Amino acid sequence: MLKYIISTTELLVTAAVNIALILAYISLAYSVKRKIAVAVGLGAGALSAVVMAILKNATRIVDTSMCNLVIFSVSLFCLILFFVFTAFRKKLPRVGAAVSLTALTVIVTAGMLYALPDFLAYPYTIWLNENSVVSTSLLFKVIGAVIGFLLVLLTCIAVNRGAVRLTKTQAFVIMTLALLSNAVRQVTVIINVLITKRFVKSNSFLFGIVKFSSNHADVFIYAAMVIAAIIPVILLARSLKVNEPYDNPAQKRKIKKKWLVIRRWSATVLSCLIVSVLCMTVVKAYVNKPVELSPVEHAPEIDGNICVSFEMVEDGHLHRFGYNTESGKEIRFIVIKKPNSSSYGIGLDACDICGETGYYEKDGQVVCKLCDVVMNINTIGFKGGCNPIVIDYRIENGTIYVPISGLLEHEKEFKGRM
Repeated sequence: MLKYIISTTELLVTAAVNIALILAYISLAYSVKRKIAVAVGLGAGALSAVVMAILKNATRIVDTSMCNLVIFSVSLFCLILFFVFTAFRKKLPRVGAAVSLTALTVIVTAGMLYALPDFLAYPYTIWLNENSVVSTSLLFKVIGAVIGFLLVLLTCIAVNRGAVRLTKTQAFVIMTLALLSNAVRQVTVIINVLITKRFVKSNSFLFGIVKFSSNHADVFIYAAMVIAAIIPVILLARSLKVNEPYDNPAQKRKIKKKWLVIRRWSATVLSCLIVSVLCMTVVKAYVNKPVELSPVEHAPEIDGNICVSFEMVEDGHLHRFGYNTESGKEIRFIVIKKPNSSSYGIGLDACDICGETGYYEKDGQVVCKLCDVVMNINTIGFKGGCNPIVIDYRIENGTIYVPISGLLEHEKEFKGRM
């Protein structure tokens, strides 16, 4: 659950902040048909994101990197148009307002089209990695994604409600900072795609840009949140120096109520941003802390077989055994007694998808160390998904015999001792 809260926050919070700032500036700077423009931008973005999510997961016609190239290129072009025609709004009031407003609307649509499809695909990807349509693990993952989305949505609303209480100039400056920060990230992604697709030849300078961007992707997310945090700082500073005139007690109460609401929205913005940062730092560090695999247990080698007696694995917990090859590799396999059964789940301590990272037991369940997928213990020993690679074995007289020759066939799966 926590992983999906984190991933949803990381995926959506930058777009949420940018969209909130854009919508706030539109409400402050434009009066003609601004509501229609906002509705068009949000509606087009949501619809496009749904279509993109379906195409990405149900077909193979979508090249994600090329889509990102187009989305970011259009967004950057519209950002340039916005600045150019905003500068000419006094000389060309109608054209300047129309073009700059349209550019912002397209940027909103592009932001949603980039961020939302992967989130909308979560139900499909979660279900795909589960062995059961209805399970506690699946439910917790869905709940995590929903909590993350609600946190981002509340952040978006709070930032917007705070920004609309700024002056138009302040809203413009903060929005500009956020969009320029996002533009830097978009440029690095575009360079990466152009190099990967060999549209441009790589060199040390371009490679350095791509490398820095890839290794410090969180910097741009934090930058968006820091910029958003300027809003409550400005509003709280203004609330300390309120000196608005009033003619009667009713007006005074109205002024006090207005600033009370402003302080509440400011506190909400700060709270959402702090929670988001904690999710991406403290919670993420806790979730991603290394899981120690249980030690490899000793089982005797008899006549070219690893011999595991029933008594060694009768407790229903996961047991790990291994064979050391002449090249120094340790080929591991796991054995676990299946619940409410006299049969055993036996397989390599590796899978075709995640390699030799192995499995561990948590709360009576077997979990893949790399991708955190929970195994259905009853399916261990069968091919499919993230299940352990199937190995040869036989059971005779209360002992599980695993041929060493069969293990050696999978030696390539293991790079060395863990």
